[in-house]
Amino acid sequence: MLPIDVIILRELLAPGPEPVSGTRLAKLLGISRVAVWAHLQKLVTQGFVFEAIHARGYRLTKTPATLHAALIRAHLARQRVPNFVCLESVDSTNSEAERRLAAGEAVPLIILARAQTQGRGRRGRIWHSAANGNLYSTFVFRPQLEPARLQDFTLWMGLNVCELVANFCKLQPGLKWPNDLLIDGRKAGGMLTEARVDADHVRDLIFGLGLNVNSRSADLPPDLRRTATSLADATGAPVDLNRFAAALIGRIAGAYAQFVNGTYQEKFKPWWEHYDILRGKAVTLLQGTRMVHGVASGIDAEGSLLIKTGPGTEERFRAGEVTLGKNAS
Repeated sequence: MLPIDVIILRELLAPGPEPVSGTRLAKLLGISRVAVWAHLQKLVTQGFVFEAIHARGYRLTKTPATLHAALIRAHLARQRVPNFVCLESVDSTNSEAERRLAAGEAVPLIILARAQTQGRGRRGRIWHSAANGNLYSTFVFRPQLEPARLQDFTLWMGLNVCELVANFCKLQPGLKWPNDLLIDGRKAGGMLTEARVDADHVRDLIFGLGLNVNSRSADLPPDLRRTATSLADATGAPVDLNRFAAALIGRIAGAYAQFVNGTYQEKFKPWWEHYDILRGKAVTLLQGTRMVHGVASGIDAEGSLLIKTGPGTEERFRAGEVTLGKNAS
């Protein structure tokens, strides 16, 4: 059975003009009306506001602006929710996932955090992860797939995040190969996939996503203000963080299932053509000490970046750091 607070919030979030009566909640939960009131008062201390309408019941009028585990579960309604934790702060959600896997925690596992102190990006970089209304998340799976199957996993997940942002926020995001989500040319999110591989199969698959949701440019370090953005900056209004987090959980779960059963391939190519921000543009790719200049021409069937480096010459790259412009460094 779901926790009492989740059920109360789920009922109050249900569509309809009528308030939810205390009698109905008490009957549903098998507790007294006084106990219902006590749970509501506890939720008030956590940032919720309820309107009590005499002889009719309660209406939810305000929810917390920060991540709230019970509210996320309530937004998910009757969807099956995997093992799920929401932390105040953590060094890195990916690192936390590794510790929980080592301790034998069940998967699938979802870890959300309000802040990270050592957020991890690609190539060992630090991902700026202040507690300012953003979303730091890791999804852990045990797919039992051949390692070769993972070649376009991060790209597929990134496309799904783009789809979610486009539909939820009415924005036009784009994906910069291999793992950056951009809006109007500025970075709004990044992904990091890590896997533990046995001889012939992937044992544990960790997908991390850091997404700037409600931060403002003025809150960012000076060196990031010109290159980073957030969903709130792009839309001009705050985003309902908990409703978005619930939508993200549903989207990632569905995308993972499609990836494992192979049906994702039907959507992969058209979505990539829609969200690819590099195709047809001059780019510079840094791979180790080698710097490659050319024009991006999409990806191949394995998710490798294709770059036209000269007349009749096209090279493919499985990894590398890409920037726009031939003179980028």
